[in-house]
Amino acid sequence: MEAMMYRRLEDGFVRCDLCRHRCTIGKDSSGRCRVRVNMGGELVTLVYGRVIAEHTDPVEKKPLFHFLPGSTTYSIATVGCNFRCRNCQNHGIAQFSPTGNGTVPGEYVEPSEIVRRAVNAGCSSISYTYTEPTIYFEYALDTARLARQAGLKNIFVTNGYITPEALDIIAPCIDASNIDLKGYSANFYNRMAGAALADVLECIIDYHRRGIWIEITTLVIAGENDSVEQLAGIAEFIATKLGSDVPWHLSRFFPQHQMPNHPVTPASALAKGVSAARSAGLRFVYEGNFEGGLCDTICPQCSRGIIKRRGYRSVMSEDFNGSCPGCGSHIAGVFDVTGDGA
Repeated sequence: MEAMMYRRLEDGFVRCDLCRHRCTIGKDSSGRCRVRVNMGGELVTLVYGRVIAEHTDPVEKKPLFHFLPGSTTYSIATVGCNFRCRNCQNHGIAQFSPTGNGTVPGEYVEPSEIVRRAVNAGCSSISYTYTEPTIYFEYALDTARLARQAGLKNIFVTNGYITPEALDIIAPCIDASNIDLKGYSANFYNRMAGAALADVLECIIDYHRRGIWIEITTLVIAGENDSVEQLAGIAEFIATKLGSDVPWHLSRFFPQHQMPNHPVTPASALAKGVSAARSAGLRFVYEGNFEGGLCDTICPQCSRGIIKRRGYRSVMSEDFNGSCPGCGSHIAGVFDVTGDGA
């Protein structure tokens, strides 16, 4: 089907304005995502409705710890991504290249059917995840609009590279987003993902200013983005540009994809990130992929445990209603499916 967010140029070229790469694409060629193709001067999306992954997940798996904790979310994805991350854990579907005739794998599922399945599964939300939801924008948009009508929330798990004009269109349907902030070095971003740090930072601010609940995830990789300078840079960015209530998830790297021999992230590297978060005044910092790491939500005022977590299971204090039962301090987040939180 014809894609959204593009303009026709001279000599049959088109420019895609969906993500911040803003690819100029010649006839019979694709953009960096490989799934948006110029066919005779018209930009076509190959992945509309082509669901390659579909699961019911705990919302904590996204990870979102301050958005409807304890609920389940219906997760979907198509193939494709606009980044080329060397450490991609879903590279089999994210880095997929369509065949010459434009064929992509996946079961065709109408947006209304995704919503029906999510409701029948007892989910509170739909998550657009696993690959990069920006590249299946049209499908996500149609699904998200129907989900809203059915009383479901919508979650984007994203690399943070959508253009402001595309975000303007879909933001009214997006309730929460976990955004990767992979590092705080332009060189690191270019080498590891083929993207620009400055564009990611600007995009994250765009999400935040639109009132979408966001949480930030950084996969900490030894010798790559685990320096005090990079971790402190991220912590300071969150504190000054987003606010000290925005949760930061520090996740442990395990070897995969093009980095099979790279060492597992030591606990000390995550500890550096925790220290940087606390120095910057961040109230909520978590450690992922790390047994025994920080995973509980603690009141920043009185240190009372608000939400206990074991794996992806969250247990809230019985008397928790968005404020600490001990001291009454507000805990930032969306804890009621009918509310807006913050």
